[in-house]
Amino acid sequence: MTAGEGLTVGSVTVPADALVWRFSRSSGPGGQHVNTSDTRVSLSLDVAACAALGSTRRARALERLSGRLVDGVLTVSVQTHRSQVRNRAEARERMAALLAEAMAPPARERRATRPSRGAKRRRLDAKRRRGEIKRARSRPPME
Repeated sequence: MTAGEGLTVGSVTVPADALVWRFSRSSGPGGQHVNTSDTRVSLSLDVAACAALGSTRRARALERLSGRLVDGVLTVSVQTHRSQVRNRAEARERMAALLAEAMAPPARERRATRPSRGAKRRRLDAKRRRGEIKRARSRPPME
């Protein structure tokens, strides 16, 4: 069952027909309302088969989401709100956030640097001054 429009993740738009929506009865408080309405929302996306992501982003997402994927399909379930509309919106937001984080390019590698000679000297001078202050606080030696 498909519902609503596509999903926009950064500069990529996932078409609506790639998203699979499922609705079921939610658990928890709600009285008689909860027994009759399908407010729980499950949103699924077949990441492995989604051509809209592009090969590089898809490979990144498959690698980073490997623990959450079942046969290449990412599923987000939401039942926090009593309204199906609000749960649908939250499911869309969660899916977009997960995909954005998974498809982001890797962070730049840190280039190792060394402290300058002056920085080393200042650090050692400060340590020496601190030691002298602490030594001055102690009792004078008994003669």
